[in-house]
Amino acid sequence: MKKIISLFVFILAFGFMNAQDFEVSTLRIGPYKIFMEKAEAEKMAGTKLKITDGTIKNNVKYNGELIQIDLYESYISEAKPNVASVMGLTTTSKKFKTKSGIGIGNTKDDLINAYRNHPSFTVHPAWDEKGEKRLKDTGYFTLEDLDAGTQLSFKFVNNIITEISVYLNEGC
Repeated sequence: MKKIISLFVFILAFGFMNAQDFEVSTLRIGPYKIFMEKAEAEKMAGTKLKITDGTIKNNVKYNGELIQIDLYESYISEAKPNVASVMGLTTTSKKFKTKSGIGIGNTKDDLINAYRNHPSFTVHPAWDEKGEKRLKDTGYFTLEDLDAGTQLSFKFVNNIITEISVYLNEGC
């Protein structure tokens, strides 16, 4: 009887762990997706979200982990010409990982090894807030999804990933 109860508890715990969505891709962080309409994101977040200006983001918690959401009004299609939707997502949580297992705490070398065969990626230094001085210890590794028109970017400081962002590639 104890073995059956132990097995049941193990299966229940394992099932709960798999039910949580901590995946990162070129289209999403956890359950939040690029192009997700504001109403759906608000329902998931359980709170009202504001249209953002690029500097201030909406902070939401997903299973206790922080995700920052950029909401903009934008043209989606003729049927939805001016809809508030998610255009950017950012996290610093160690729980979120790509299918390749890359996340906060991995190294720049881990990124390069995992994505060296990706068809479109860049590695570049970061600059100070004024854009005048290159930061020697900070940079970005960015994967471009040409089909979706999005980018998955990993910020690294001293060769360690400290932030993950997914955002619309506006071609700038």
